Amino acid sequence: MNLEKVIFGFFIVLAMTLNFGFFVGGSGNPIEHHIYELYTAIVVNLIATVLKFGDRSQIGAIHLSTSLVADLQLIAAAIVWVVASSEASGTAARVVSLSGGALLANITSVILLLAETITLRR
Repeated sequence: MNLEKVIFGFFIVLAMTLNFGFFVGGSGNPIEHHIYELYTAIVVNLIATVLKFGDRSQIGAIHLSTSLVADLQLIAAAIVWVVASSEASGTAARVVSLSGGALLANITSVILLLAETITLRR
């Protein structure tokens, strides 16, 4: 078993599950979305992005691009949360929408990881 691949897969899947955990809930109710879960999702996504820098293959480039998209969406969600926290109307919906975009990027990355694993030959 390759420990590097295990760590790589672990952070990709963890990034997706943390993002999903934040995303689930009513989009208009900020109580259902914990800010620390958003920040944890950002940190884990950034770690996953750093782990993707070493791969020089075409699929590695797509992995990196999906990770960068997720990072951008989650960081934008955190900025919206902080900037718009003083105004109550619509803030949670905007943050959850941005998190949803990041979730789609994370799901794409996990699908790529699964496809790459399935086609891997010993």
